Amino acid sequence: MPEGERILIILWHFFFENDMALILDFLLTPTYSTKTIGITDVSTYPNDPPQVTAPSLEVSIPGFDTVTIPFVTESLNLLNSTILGITTEGESPLPDGVYVFRYSVSPAAINYVEKTVMRVDQLQEKFDAAFMKLDMMDANSKLKKQQKISLDTMYYFIQGAIAAANNCAEIEANKLYLQADKMLNNFIRTNCGCSGNNYATVTTYY
Repeated sequence: MPEGERILIILWHFFFENDMALILDFLLTPTYSTKTIGITDVSTYPNDPPQVTAPSLEVSIPGFDTVTIPFVTESLNLLNSTILGITTEGESPLPDGVYVFRYSVSPAAINYVEKTVMRVDQLQEKFDAAFMKLDMMDANSKLKKQQKISLDTMYYFIQGAIAAANNCAEIEANKLYLQADKMLNNFIRTNCGCSGNNYATVTTYY
């Protein structure tokens, strides 16, 4: 550890060891839109209102450069493509994939919280559209049963991708996402996802 950083940490603990603990935390808040991400601050601060320096949010975006933006404490922070530097104006759908969020306050070397998440909003929107085109109340035919099995399998892969990312297993998260996406594309293309029999057929994509 650099000497300057070590001294800074010692001074920080000296001045604040008797205060209420600073516990940084945030939650991903659903916005039900492919164009926004919601980040809600749920941190515990020593002071009310919070007296912190340089609250910042670092966002690693799949397929784009990492950006650092100001973070509003004790609030819902809405992010869109312009705020994240993907577009110059307006709002475009944000890419699916593994995101890494890091919220920090000064000194950022010791005061931060980081979370890895799999964003699946575009895939979920496509899944929902396919689901709504089916008459799931008519589950008697073999074809309908096959469709339901296929949808259940895709949903399982989507949830698996989210769980893997939550546990920082990025490679596995991306594999599961790709499996769900290719199965869903095939399902939409054939209008049922069938393979000529009455059993679910799952292909693993790597």
